[in-house]
Amino acid sequence: MRRVVCPGSFDPVTNGHLDIIGRAARLYDEVVVAVLVNSSKAGLFTIDERLDMLREVTKQYPNVRVEAFQGLLVDFCKANDIDAVVKGIRAASDFDYELQMAQMNVGLAGVETLFMATNPLYSFVSSSLIKDVAKWGGDVTQHVPELVATRLHERLAGRSQ
Repeated sequence: MRRVVCPGSFDPVTNGHLDIIGRAARLYDEVVVAVLVNSSKAGLFTIDERLDMLREVTKQYPNVRVEAFQGLLVDFCKANDIDAVVKGIRAASDFDYELQMAQMNVGLAGVETLFMATNPLYSFVSSSLIKDVAKWGGDVTQHVPELVATRLHERLAGRSQ
């Protein structure tokens, strides 16, 4: 079985993320969306909330599984019999950063990284930008799934889900 991982914080998941996940799902038998647990960073959404949102918005892909992980990505890959990572690249600056990570991953554990050019529709979209725009009342509905837009609005309005 050909398995690949799409790692990230997904705080929140965007349509750009979903584009990469969907394209990877067409190429691989199984795609594991791995949500990084980073205890030193306080996210807008908890890990459980991110996992729930990702599971909901990827349910159209029967070969996509959503999991949390902490520590080194290569350790997660070894534990899940995964030998490749798929990363979306929006711009040259993404490539510069991701290339260093890719070289470290292959050096540490032989885990390859495949770079997928982001659809131009999503080339400027990042989770950080989405949160900033939503925080100031901007409309992010064309950049995130409806579920995520609703949860962003609820969270930033001070209401719990």
